[in-house]
Amino acid sequence: MHHDCSTPIVHWDISSKNVLLDFKYEAHVSDFGIAKFLKEDSSNWSKLARTYGYVAPELAYTMHITEKCDVYSFGVLILEIIKGDHPRDFVASFPSSTLTDMLDPRLATPSRDVQDKLISIIEVAFSCLDANPKSRPTMQIVCQRLCN
Repeated sequence: MHHDCSTPIVHWDISSKNVLLDFKYEAHVSDFGIAKFLKEDSSNWSKLARTYGYVAPELAYTMHITEKCDVYSFGVLILEIIKGDHPRDFVASFPSSTLTDMLDPRLATPSRDVQDKLISIIEVAFSCLDANPKSRPTMQIVCQRLCN
């Protein structure tokens, strides 16, 4: 959306309700109803509502939409998938949390190899949740880190 389109698109509402799985369990982003074309050197402002709990913190005081807002929402989504529920206040307690605290309690304890991969995925998620939007990776970098 941000890098492989001739005009980049900011979705504005990356959340679990807007990700659909096909018959091969491949994820597809849906509901582009409030998406905006991202124009370089311009402000993208809006008062449209987005899904609570996925909104980047800078939107609370600037309402300036950038691709880094989608990156933040994607970080929340990653944690939700791993945790099996929306992470809510978990983000604030991350440094003191163990991997076991982060995993979906309904699932069996993963093997050591899977645990190592989960840790690297969680690290990517928390880089997406950086309070400073400029410090968040691009989605292109996120994809590279997740695919390695």
